[in-house]
Amino acid sequence: MNDIKAQTRRSPSKVSTAAHTALVAQLEQEIERRLLTPLGLLLDEGDPAASVPMLRRQLAADVQMWAAQLLGPDEDLAVTRLRQLLAALYADDFDVPLSWWSTPLGRVVASRLGHPYAESVSRSVAGAMLGITRQAVQDLLNRGKLARHTDGGVSVASVRERLNTT
Repeated sequence: MNDIKAQTRRSPSKVSTAAHTALVAQLEQEIERRLLTPLGLLLDEGDPAASVPMLRRQLAADVQMWAAQLLGPDEDLAVTRLRQLLAALYADDFDVPLSWWSTPLGRVVASRLGHPYAESVSRSVAGAMLGITRQAVQDLLNRGKLARHTDGGVSVASVRERLNTT
């Protein structure tokens, strides 16, 4: 998974196939589970496979492009696409488990945005974003390698900066 973090800073030609493929797979699963299956239930009275095949074909192509954009060198495009995807996939609430941060999409979000909706996070969330323990986050805070946020917790900007410089 750390491969994805490194991939966000490279040109698309240098992005590994494995990182791209893992991100595509997660995006396809998330879109299917959160958007297509519920839509299929509404449109075809319980048979989601019969109601949205054209959308699935279009999304299969789009997800490939989105993954390339998220992993590519254009920071503004990647951030814009991430915000669109997160708004669609987590429209009600961005309450993800700590383990989500170690997924391909979680690694890209952490690297490109930090936390999409918060300026500070708990030590546990910061640790999940960085792929380290809560105690290691505390150590980094004590050594000045991460910044405390004025409202408490850990500054998301410092987490993102650490991800992108280590």
